[in-house]
Amino acid sequence: MIRVAAAIIENEEGLLLIARRRPEKSQGGLWEFPGGKLEEGESPEACLVRELKEEMNIEIEPYDFFGVNDHWYGAVHIQLIAYRARLVGGEIALVDHDESCWMRLEELRGFEFAPADIKFVEMLSNTSGLVFQEYRLLSDQGQNFKS
Repeated sequence: MIRVAAAIIENEEGLLLIARRRPEKSQGGLWEFPGGKLEEGESPEACLVRELKEEMNIEIEPYDFFGVNDHWYGAVHIQLIAYRARLVGGEIALVDHDESCWMRLEELRGFEFAPADIKFVEMLSNTSGLVFQEYRLLSDQGQNFKS
């Protein structure tokens, strides 16, 4: 099994960051929530901080576990672990992706996502962004929020 972490990153305007994998990569041309493979002994949160810095030149702060999706690409078992995160710095510079964009929650279904990420698109659509809004309100008051 390959453990992979994905960041569901929301900016101050409530938009979510998605990225399209380069054509020559596995799942090339498909959109995903950015992240990467966990190294041995690494937590998903630490993996996301490292991967997003390496692959997109941005600094993030994972703040809440979102979900897990076990997915099989043929004989390859992927365990995708998603965390909500907020952008804290940096300018996007792409390495493993050829495009990225900030989208409204309701626009996500218009993109062709990698199969392992689709579950998270559906879960986000069902939450209507309320958890993100509540986190922003509490965060603005200097509080930490865990759903």
